[in-house]
Amino acid sequence: MARIAAGADHAGVQLKDELVAHLRDLGHDVVDCGTHGPDRVDYPDFGEAVARKVATGEAEMGLCVCGTGIGIAMAANKVPGVRAATVHDVTSARLTREHNDANVICLGERLVGPELAKDALETFLEASFEEGRHIPRVAKIDALLPKEEVAP
Repeated sequence: MARIAAGADHAGVQLKDELVAHLRDLGHDVVDCGTHGPDRVDYPDFGEAVARKVATGEAEMGLCVCGTGIGIAMAANKVPGVRAATVHDVTSARLTREHNDANVICLGERLVGPELAKDALETFLEASFEEGRHIPRVAKIDALLPKEEVAP
């Protein structure tokens, strides 16, 4: 079982909470980075919190949820070592692990229902990086943002 950091803004908190409960039911260790209620908050704060846990090795994988899954992915991707991908189904969840070595899955509560989100999350966690022809491509992604440009 994996240690997974999870975070969401106010527009994704309900789905995040359902997914955290689901992950715990499956036996995963989940670090819930918040938010914990419906009060308006800023998704970059929670995308960064999850990403930092993944980048430092405090978590093996990350789960981010906002209204669309897009903004929180953009925030998480600013942290070196993180490859966050917004997914909408099991196919995109599987392929982003196999081809992009994504380590943070991002979902949109307004776009993906809870059952599909659970299936996509499970698929993401079960899939693995295929390596091979994908290694140089992922290396190019990682090289795009010099580490000295990002504050710790």
